[in-house]
Amino acid sequence: MSTQLKDFATTVVAVVEPETAALVVAKIMRQHHVGALVVVDAQEKSRPVGILTDRDLVLELMAEGLDPAVFTAGDIMTVDLVTATPEMDAMEAVQLMKKHRLRRLILIDGEGRLVGIITMEDVLELLTRELADLTAGLAGARDREVVERT
Repeated sequence: MSTQLKDFATTVVAVVEPETAALVVAKIMRQHHVGALVVVDAQEKSRPVGILTDRDLVLELMAEGLDPAVFTAGDIMTVDLVTATPEMDAMEAVQLMKKHRLRRLILIDGEGRLVGIITMEDVLELLTRELADLTAGLAGARDREVVERT
């Protein structure tokens, strides 16, 4: 399977700025039904500077009893971003996710601008489709053999 990330990545990405209150972050996640938001530079809104997950909210704030109205996305976001390019092969992305123990990769272009996001769920959907196609091919080969040999 040789599929590039741009073939199945999500290109409409929910974003927030570092100054966004954590409480607002949680509401945006709920509104968009996502488990992560890309944090973008306040000036260059297309340049990712971090990522913030629902897990970050729970572990960094809620579990510590901290007020999500006081803290911002910038306070709790992950800044060591692992990024990929839209042209990267899906299996390379899987290896990158495995190496860094991630469920998501931010896609950036050659200028460092946000162009999409890929999740482990996206990869699993791709693999499921590929396996379904393979299964259909095998069934077709079996059916063809039955017709040819009878």
